Amino acid sequence: MTKPYESVDVLIIGAGLAGIGGACQLRRKSPERSFMILESRAASGGTWDLFRYPGIRSDSDMYTYSYGFKPWRDESTIADGHKILDYIREAAAEYDVEKNIRYKHKVVTANWSDADKQWLITARHGDTGEMITVGCKFVFNCTGYYDYEQGYTPAFAGLDDFNGQVLHAQHWPEDLDYQGKRVIVIGSGATAVTLVPTLSKDTASLVMLQRTPTYIATVPSEDPLADKLRKWLPESWTFRLTRWKKVLFQIYVYKLSRKRPDDLRRFMLGQVRQALGPDYDIKTHFTPPYNPWDQRLCAVPDGDMFKAIKQGRAEVVTDHIERFNGAGIALKSGKQLDADIVILATGLNLQFAGGIEYSVNNKAIDFSKHFIYRGMMFSDVPNMAFTVGYTNSSWTLKTDLTSHFVCRLLNKMARGSYASVTPRMKGSIEETPLLDFDAGYVLRAREQFPKQGNRLPWQNYQDYIRDFIGLRLRSLRDKELEFR
Repeated sequence: MTKPYESVDVLIIGAGLAGIGGACQLRRKSPERSFMILESRAASGGTWDLFRYPGIRSDSDMYTYSYGFKPWRDESTIADGHKILDYIREAAAEYDVEKNIRYKHKVVTANWSDADKQWLITARHGDTGEMITVGCKFVFNCTGYYDYEQGYTPAFAGLDDFNGQVLHAQHWPEDLDYQGKRVIVIGSGATAVTLVPTLSKDTASLVMLQRTPTYIATVPSEDPLADKLRKWLPESWTFRLTRWKKVLFQIYVYKLSRKRPDDLRRFMLGQVRQALGPDYDIKTHFTPPYNPWDQRLCAVPDGDMFKAIKQGRAEVVTDHIERFNGAGIALKSGKQLDADIVILATGLNLQFAGGIEYSVNNKAIDFSKHFIYRGMMFSDVPNMAFTVGYTNSSWTLKTDLTSHFVCRLLNKMARGSYASVTPRMKGSIEETPLLDFDAGYVLRAREQFPKQGNRLPWQNYQDYIRDFIGLRLRSLRDKELEFR
């Protein structure tokens, strides 16, 4: 006898920023649809619950990183991690989402059946190992594209010879004592520039060891326009006006980086020179060999990292690692860096769609062979959407639009009594990579990602205004979107 299983209209995978946002949008835009959230961890919040390193904060402004339907009320433009986590969970409480979350349920497989017109999902309980099955009409994958099990660790020679402690920032131990210690942070991205000003307040010495510099921009910790608007306008108006100002500014800066990269480079390096003084070696330590936005920019609120360097609490060393030894790290230049603790801020590994084994009619799906439809669905895969944010702007801007579009699809299916919706490619198309971005974590995993084309609806724009028009305002009538 077949064991009965639960069925819902929509299964959301992941209870992080995107998953909670998607659930809230279902409550707002498709309230008749039943849903369940399966979360592999024991708590909601995703990245903002997992990462515990000191000083963790957003690397995007919170007016665009927050949900469009829930104003960001804190005055911080770049917010601490605990504030973001509270905000996500507050949204879940406001829309009564918590009761729909099943924690410690890691989705393992998902199979679509044409005969049954539904997905069958299998998930493993983290404590008991028991496998459960859930049926659903639509899968909304909100796992992002990072591997949350382990961060990226380069193969450093002699790592086992080091007598001190080595840890990855993604797995920060609660009891780490760095007070009065000699600390090296390896890396130059958002995690590293967050750790440096925070740790350096308590360490004996702190070195940020980087192979290649990153563009770093000073941003105000509070938005001057928002501060003024709060005195005269309701909170919701202040939020919307500030949000759109930030959106337009992000688009302007990105377009400037494509059209006039030398001008933007001069401006950004001028900011750094003003913060650190004319005698600092900006060329070596803060001048990347690529143009702005070829890789993601880093933001430091009120220039806190530059203050740590200028005050002598932190030092930047640009060099290559020869090998670890008992005392610390030997560099290819011949210099030796001694340390008690080495922190790896060396980036993340990418894992598409949470590593779940998807199939259609029991035939495994290789997503790298499929084209992505409007940045969220896949050619010839029914009733499934995947949410991913922008690489050149705030993550949540795109995930908000994706959730809204999914609700529009679900509502049209309900009105027309459709059982399935499937993107079907018609006509010729040229293939391009989905993530046209030169960051190391992208280049290491580019082959596992789906393809995009050179035309709509198979081209994944990195442009919020274009997507806003296409995903929120444009009709769902599309010859390459098949309703049955």
